[in-house]
Amino acid sequence: QVQLVETGGGLMQAGGSLRLSCAASGRTFTNYVVGWFRQATGKEREFVAAINWNNGGTNYADSVKGRVTIFRDIAQNTVYLQMISLKAEDTAIYYCAARGGWHLSVSTHEYDHWGQGTQVTVSS
Repeated sequence: QVQLVETGGGLMQAGGSLRLSCAASGRTFTNYVVGWFRQATGKEREFVAAINWNNGGTNYADSVKGRVTIFRDIAQNTVYLQMISLKAEDTAIYYCAARGGWHLSVSTHEYDHWGQGTQVTVSS
């Protein structure tokens, strides 16, 4: 059983940047895909980005492509989400999730393990 802990959220300024971390405990991310999702108040949870831990392959939502980078630190067993040019519409709770296998899924239903979420608020 992998347990996920997100850190790095908070109050941000529009135009700024942030880096969220997703650390695993209980096991490594080997043979997992790790994804970031976000949920704004009153909206569905949506896919942001995913990374294949084994080969580093990535997938991004069109809505954030060019502003978001997902990457991993193998030694730290941690996945990061870097966002630049923050906008008010990036305000949401950001969740880290993990699923076994290779598919860089965009569907929340295909992820088995979830963190508790971290709030990101972007003020304009």
